[in-house]
Amino acid sequence: MDNRQAIGSWLSGPRAAMEDAGAEFGHRGEQLGLPEEGPGSIARPGRRLGALAVDWSLCVLIAYGLITDGYGQATGNWALLVFFVLSALTVGTVGFTPGKRLFGLRVVALDTGQVHPGRGLLRSALLCLAVPALIWDRDGRGLHDRLARTVEVRI
Repeated sequence: MDNRQAIGSWLSGPRAAMEDAGAEFGHRGEQLGLPEEGPGSIARPGRRLGALAVDWSLCVLIAYGLITDGYGQATGNWALLVFFVLSALTVGTVGFTPGKRLFGLRVVALDTGQVHPGRGLLRSALLCLAVPALIWDRDGRGLHDRLARTVEVRI
């Protein structure tokens, strides 16, 4: 192995290095029984981030226009509270937030398919902490999804 291959495997991550060595991982969601593409497949990070940006913008707009007088630190804090309430109520009842619906995503429970309000509350609380959402497994599920036993799929 020359230096270019060693640096390339380091930059592309351990999964790519293992795949180059011959390991077979399958597609995202295969271990969960989900299809590779189309409806019911694992949501890709771009769509998830787009939905999060729409939801966060909506919450900042609500906090700015209805709760605080102008933009400041209090607006961000109120926006986080509005985001928590929005996420807990909508994910726990219908399975998606306005941003997720706009991007064609839905949160489902692994065992029943319907997100229980308690799971929606747990998932939303962990999402507001931000760190659990930054730790992903090989299927692309954040720690907040793993702990709540949910998965975000395409509609």
